[in-house]
Amino acid sequence: MGEITVLSKATTTSKSLRTTVPSGIVKQFNLKERDRLEWEIRAEDGKLVIIVKPIK
Repeated sequence: MGEITVLSKATTTSKSLRTTVPSGIVKQFNLKERDRLEWEIRAEDGKLVIIVKPIK
């Protein structure tokens, strides 16, 4: 099974949500604060598929 994270409001006035990147992913991709991530989102077979690519 994959990692589980919890969504929270980005700000009190925003409709955006945020979550935490699990530490295993941070270590595997050597992510640092302020790194950029590219998100590809699509539906496949009734599931939401999200591909996140670090931009270095």
